[in-house]
Amino acid sequence: MTTRVETERGEHDAAATKRPADEQRPLPFPRLFAMLERFPISLLQLMFRVAVGGVFWDSGQTKIASWQTTIVLFRDEYRVPLLSPQVAATLAASIELACPVLLVLGLAARIATLPMLAMVFVIEAFVYPEDWLQHLSWAAMLLFVLTRGPGTFSIDHLIVRALERRARPKRRPVNL
Repeated sequence: MTTRVETERGEHDAAATKRPADEQRPLPFPRLFAMLERFPISLLQLMFRVAVGGVFWDSGQTKIASWQTTIVLFRDEYRVPLLSPQVAATLAASIELACPVLLVLGLAARIATLPMLAMVFVIEAFVYPEDWLQHLSWAAMLLFVLTRGPGTFSIDHLIVRALERRARPKRRPVNL
């Protein structure tokens, strides 16, 4: 008795389409996907930290290169609500110069993402809403680091490992 199988191309004999066990080859995609899934997440975390940190660092460097121009931009173009142009510029430059250093080093990296995420929100909501795609990519990278941590290649990781070693009880040799 043969089993009939109906496909998009019509009905055919299922037994006739089966290959012998030695001829069956696994599809290449599951192997490829399994290989890709072994890619170290820590490398992604490092790349995200460097990529978004670089964007913020460059912006901070531009701000301090010509402070008067920066104040004019905050007054005439950015117009951040509730803050004077001087306060907004100082706050923005401080975040853009301090947080990327912490982020790239992986030192208090999760905390460093918070002011940067707040800046992305302010920039998107009040300054350049038309650049939402770029802001979304920054926010995605920052949220990844916030939720998953900075990864193995970070000072935070070294600190945690050192604290764990200190917390382990020391074994004393037993004298018999």
